[in-house]
Amino acid sequence: MAFLQKVIKCKAAVAWGPKQPLSIEEIEVAPPKAHEVRVKIVATGICRSDDHVLSGTMSHMKFPVILGHEAAGIVESVGEGVKNLKPGDKVIPLFVPQCGECRCCLSPKSNLCYKNDIGKYTGLLLDNTSRFTCKGKLVHHLLSTSTFTEYTVLDEIAVAKINDDAPLDKVCLIGCGFSTGYGSAVNIAKVEPGSTCAVFGLGGVGLSAVIGCKVAGAAKIIGVDTNSEKFARAQQLGATECINPNDYKDPIHEVLSRMSDGGLDYSFECIGNTSVMTSALLSTHFGSGTSVIVGIASSEAKMSLDPMVMLTGRTLKGAIFGGWKSKDYVPKLVEEFMSKKFKLDGLITHWLTLDEINKGFELLRNGESIRTVLKLN
Repeated sequence: MAFLQKVIKCKAAVAWGPKQPLSIEEIEVAPPKAHEVRVKIVATGICRSDDHVLSGTMSHMKFPVILGHEAAGIVESVGEGVKNLKPGDKVIPLFVPQCGECRCCLSPKSNLCYKNDIGKYTGLLLDNTSRFTCKGKLVHHLLSTSTFTEYTVLDEIAVAKINDDAPLDKVCLIGCGFSTGYGSAVNIAKVEPGSTCAVFGLGGVGLSAVIGCKVAGAAKIIGVDTNSEKFARAQQLGATECINPNDYKDPIHEVLSRMSDGGLDYSFECIGNTSVMTSALLSTHFGSGTSVIVGIASSEAKMSLDPMVMLTGRTLKGAIFGGWKSKDYVPKLVEEFMSKKFKLDGLITHWLTLDEINKGFELLRNGESIRTVLKLN
């Protein structure tokens, strides 16, 4: 029976503290308790948010911790009371869970869940305990997930069952980066055919927003980044043109306004920089533009705006995970990928092993990668 499962010893990348390299360790992963699932991680992407924790930008996280939240795997065992998941199922962990019962889950206006760990950062599962130990010490979970490990334990509400034929080393991106960027365009902004858009930041999330704008039928999709080496890939994925703010004397929002007949219909900030958020908003049309904050800023960051910027008709939105209700929509996004509505291959630039994870973070920090996927099992 599931609740008689034993502790598993496996390899994981442990963050013992901020501004330190990840350490490959042998950890113990306890069996799942009631309404929990233990998952063998097959593939996991390295996301900028993981680096925010390592760098100390997200300063409220508890250490030691196993990072990683964008992954796909196979159910190894289940705890008592788990109804819709069984060993052998292919799944995607959800850093935004969906309990289906709270005010947010019951509202069509929100994709959050009262039982998520975003902003609370307890580093624990719903019963306020951890399933990880290393060298006799408790190791924290990251946002209900933790995927830089060969095995992890998740609350049942933080797991989505997906198509058994889905390639896990690609659909793992639906666990965060792709869904976040793509959803910001098609779900939050609701980009319209023929509209003008700009995407600030052409990393994995930004390029996913580019894909979303293209799928939605935007006529002009302008990629904005200080790293011009990303432009070719952005145009392959749907950007109609790309610009580097360093190539202009004028503020970038003025440049974009001139390029779009007085202002863009939609803009997306996919960096996490409050000054860029302001530029993205100002680049939209003063009477009807919409800007979506997608990037995560530092814990201490503040944004200041002249109210007149909004009073005339601009809209500023924000979104976690692209606004998708996770358990409902992750399986649907996988099906859309399987039916070739969009491609994920263009977002992946590097494949590494868990042992090479620090190299993956260096590639990210140096602007050499879009998404690095680690193959674990």
